Amino acid sequence: MRLTPRPVAALALLAWASVACAGGFDVTVLGARGGLEDGNLSAYLVQPIGDDRAVLCDAGTVLGGLEAAQRQGALDHIAMPQAAGLTRPGYVARTIVRGYLISHAHLDHIAGLVAIAPDDAAKPIYALRSVNDTLARNVFNWAVWPNAGDRGTPPLLRQYHYQDLVAGQGVPVRGTALTITAFPLSHGSVESTAFLIEGGRNAMLYLGDTGADAIEKSTHLHDVWQAVAPLIRARRLRGIIIECSYDDARPDRLLFGHLTPRWLTSELGDLQTVAGVSLRGLPVLVAHMKPSMRVGPRPETVIMSELAAHDTTGVRFIPAEQGLRLLWK
Repeated sequence: MRLTPRPVAALALLAWASVACAGGFDVTVLGARGGLEDGNLSAYLVQPIGDDRAVLCDAGTVLGGLEAAQRQGALDHIAMPQAAGLTRPGYVARTIVRGYLISHAHLDHIAGLVAIAPDDAAKPIYALRSVNDTLARNVFNWAVWPNAGDRGTPPLLRQYHYQDLVAGQGVPVRGTALTITAFPLSHGSVESTAFLIEGGRNAMLYLGDTGADAIEKSTHLHDVWQAVAPLIRARRLRGIIIECSYDDARPDRLLFGHLTPRWLTSELGDLQTVAGVSLRGLPVLVAHMKPSMRVGPRPETVIMSELAAHDTTGVRFIPAEQGLRLLWK
């Protein structure tokens, strides 16, 4: 799915940002799905508009996602030196991506990172300590994959630097104009992460896999909403990327730390209550929709229909599709 010169999503973003600060975010979907499609797994390229220095939010699909984006023209805006000696996807992977923001270490969020590691450039992995420890102990350990990190089973190749994040404390992303703040999320038995990404006076929110607070018996999403509420009131939050893995037919006992349209719209209702202002027009990129091998309507079609039916906030739901590029101004 490629944006046209006058994409509906961009028009909606401009309406939300009618009093916007200069700049914003350039978001390209490298991988949209939450499993099954092994070449289309969670990965979102995020860069300030007009600035080629980017981060990758999760890395389920990296090189394959960049190649898919290239075929759809979604990387054409990135300047590339003639003497780079790399394909455009290779140049973006090695040079443009300055760091990885990994929400949790499930395979559909790290498979692309693992696959590209042997030819990647040195860069940091930003994650909560529990996530980095899992990567060092269970993935980059010489049994599953060579240890490209600077922690764990020797010898250490030190290609990736594990930068442990402390919840609620902002840190600059090395080599970029971005600052990130991590917040823990509850994803069944696993700690996942929400990343608040800020550039200048602009901000956006990326959430890894998460269940609803009522199901997870936690307040993690409510805590995130409290943290971003001032940005919403100031019209500084440009958009949200959040999962909706299953349609409403999925029973709560089988969600395994994921959201359905009923639960996602309930959580967005809580966000609006906490912010104390309307969310109408706020872009919400719906991620991690799980494909199905069953005969019938596409899960994405059902999920988007149910979101529209349940929503009381007026947010602008946008289905994540590989190769989609959005300008959040």
